Amino acid sequence: MAFPERFSNLPDYAFPRLRKLLDAHEPGGEPILMTIGEPRHPMPDFVGPVLAASLAGFGVYPPNDGSPELLAAISAWIARRYGADVAPDRIMALNGTREGLFNAAIALCPETKAGQKPVILIPNPFYQVYAVAALTIGAEPIYVPATAATGFLPDYAGLPVDVLNRTTAAYICSPSNPQGAVASREYLAELLQLAEKHDFRVFADECYSEIWRDTPPPGTLEVVRATGADPERAVVFHSLSKRSNMPGLRSGFVAGGLATVTAMRKLRAFAGTPVPLPIQRVSEAAWADEAHVDASRALYQEKFRIADEIFAGMQGYQAPGGGFFLWLPVEDGEAATVRLWRETGVKVLPGAYLSRDAAGQNPGAGYIRVALVAPSDETQRGLIRLRDCLYG
Repeated sequence: MAFPERFSNLPDYAFPRLRKLLDAHEPGGEPILMTIGEPRHPMPDFVGPVLAASLAGFGVYPPNDGSPELLAAISAWIARRYGADVAPDRIMALNGTREGLFNAAIALCPETKAGQKPVILIPNPFYQVYAVAALTIGAEPIYVPATAATGFLPDYAGLPVDVLNRTTAAYICSPSNPQGAVASREYLAELLQLAEKHDFRVFADECYSEIWRDTPPPGTLEVVRATGADPERAVVFHSLSKRSNMPGLRSGFVAGGLATVTAMRKLRAFAGTPVPLPIQRVSEAAWADEAHVDASRALYQEKFRIADEIFAGMQGYQAPGGGFFLWLPVEDGEAATVRLWRETGVKVLPGAYLSRDAAGQNPGAGYIRVALVAPSDETQRGLIRLRDCLYG
């Protein structure tokens, strides 16, 4: 039986690869897992009561695009956070942003551009769904290095004109996963200008926007408002997984121009799965409340401080501007991951598992990704073991 050739060169997902790498080895100490970006801070107190009061909603089909109350709550949050007026008809609820980041390519990217195979631009390293979305629609994924030399953000403007003229979408993640780099207002404005010049959309993955060290990261929606850019150029994704410590809720949203969101809603009507109504009620409450977000952010900021102290003076250490990962330089990411597990029991992720080989190089090969999601005391123990093993 034949399988689609477009996925033939796709490597295994990062975590099955990690299991293959480490399962043959015993941990060298009490295991401390610092691999997956699964928040372990407390959920908001209101989740249980709101869910319990909404259980009857499991007995009806949920509103396909999001309930009026949920869309209004998201619209109000966008106004508070970014000062942008985004009406509810320019928003759609998502079963987590991975769904939206994938389906946006299907709903919005044409089969050809100027008679040629379309291109989708992807930062390298990156969240793996970007590449699968490009391959699914038959586009050519172009992996653009996001390294220390470029501030850990992709230099899309430096690409050849013929590539930009074939581009239909460019993914950008800020704060970035895995490096924690924050795109400035100037960076986002220039990217939107580039999109206007070469006629493509910006897919802005802002799932880590509420986890930051000192200053709230700029958002694409506020840059659209401030610069007067065409709102159809920006397709913005947010999630409650990181913001509200509810990765299992599978709830987020996409916002953009009216035509953009209408196209995504049309695809959802035929091929998507709406968010269950009780989950929408919990989501509505979460977007309306900032107290739990502030409390969680303070915990992450304490862990940033701990990491800065432990790695003070270490060559190559760069404190992230946002998100909850450390992107630590090593000679070989896989070798460092195996050594760390065998000698200390600390489990991390090789950076190469989040990257692709491009022009003969993998920009993640010399890094490991470390998730700061555990409580502060556990995080501190893990980082000390890591430092003493790999950098001592």
